[in-house]
Amino acid sequence: MGFMRKKSIEALIEQTSESRGLRKELGAFDLTMLGIGAIIGTGVFVLTGIAAAKHAGPALVLSFVLAGLACVFAALCYAEFASMVPVSGSAYTYSYATFGELLAWILGWDLILEYGVAVSAVASGWSGYFRGLLEGFGIKLPTALTGAYDPSKGTVIDLMAVLIILLIAFLLVQGVRESAKVNNVIVVVKVAVVLLFLIVGVGYVKPSNWTPFMPFGFTGVATGAATVFFAFIGFDAVSTAAEEVRNPQRNMPIGIIASLAICTALYIAVSLVLTGIVPYEQLNVSDPVAFALRYVQQDWAAGLISLGAICGITTVLLVMMYGQTRLFFSMSRDGLLPKIFSRIHMEKQTPVQSTMIVAGLAAFFSGFVPLESLAKLSNIGTLFAFIVVSIGVIVLRRTNPELKRAFRVPWVPLVPFLAVIFCGYLVISLPATTFVSFFLWLAFGVVIYFVYGRRHSNLARGARD
Repeated sequence: MGFMRKKSIEALIEQTSESRGLRKELGAFDLTMLGIGAIIGTGVFVLTGIAAAKHAGPALVLSFVLAGLACVFAALCYAEFASMVPVSGSAYTYSYATFGELLAWILGWDLILEYGVAVSAVASGWSGYFRGLLEGFGIKLPTALTGAYDPSKGTVIDLMAVLIILLIAFLLVQGVRESAKVNNVIVVVKVAVVLLFLIVGVGYVKPSNWTPFMPFGFTGVATGAATVFFAFIGFDAVSTAAEEVRNPQRNMPIGIIASLAICTALYIAVSLVLTGIVPYEQLNVSDPVAFALRYVQQDWAAGLISLGAICGITTVLLVMMYGQTRLFFSMSRDGLLPKIFSRIHMEKQTPVQSTMIVAGLAAFFSGFVPLESLAKLSNIGTLFAFIVVSIGVIVLRRTNPELKRAFRVPWVPLVPFLAVIFCGYLVISLPATTFVSFFLWLAFGVVIYFVYGRRHSNLARGARD
């Protein structure tokens, strides 16, 4: 059966030769900063308050531990694949070598949803923060330009969301080295802002605010974990950079694991301080971290937190759009998408046309379409990818034990199995409507595969030649 055909790891790696692929510019530090850039953003600056007030209470820290464990186990599996198959495409590429073309396409289609929804939704969030900053200086945009099309509110287009996406696209087109430099600077700023919150806030913590610790029971903690899981989405985007990394066998595992470890530690610290400053019932606000500092009359620090939130969301946009373009690049190179997505600019050595198309689509959706109902699709899409990659490690250890693995997941199959269990538990905590939307998206993708991808696949053409 054609859709079960697999791509050998040797063939995948051969595709990445310097003459045919992307320029190798990134080291372990750049990858770690890319991971932090993708992870610290909307999650810590927005979702912490909602999860504490509605689901977990002060036990929010346990929600972060639970979500973090799911990601740590999955990250170890990603690290083994990334060290063994240093090729763009993340879970899509790993599945092509392990399970075959159809499941690889489904994973790729799934990740298109994850990155696409994340870019559009995060751009809308960035727009809200930036408009707030402008209003602080007395600049107010016309109502028609402040939100997606909604006649009841008088909004037509979210202008700021469109502009930030186009600006990020322009930066990505210039080259991965330039993009990484900008990302590194902004990441330093936003980590400094998070540390500022911890340093200023810890002196205002009242242990009495941590009682009752688990007001909604463990069910609330689990629901909170499924909610804040969005805060961890992004470390998998590091693996899409594989072809632009120097010594990927060494640097990819370092980048994936280090970025996740740093962010998990920061999240746990923030959740403890946040719920220690403000009674959890009062945290159902759009800017909980800044709100907590205003709550204790530290308005000067709250202003800096808002600036840090803008920086944080900017790097999430940068890395998510980067991941989206590299995913399209990899799928197009395999023939499953039109060749325009894998054309490399001779001078800049970046997929310029693909980046412009991705930016155009994301700008349209963020500018004109309200995306609140789609946000949870990013969670289920990512969890699905984590589960498949974790199972893939077990399968490949059995089918190709002789492959060189620069990084090996310890205690296989226990660690991959734990990744599946934790991610699966978070999946069943998501609303039923999310499953319906997700399976409709996948069904649409399967139709596209059988109409276009199956016939245009490089493996299919090779079989016909």
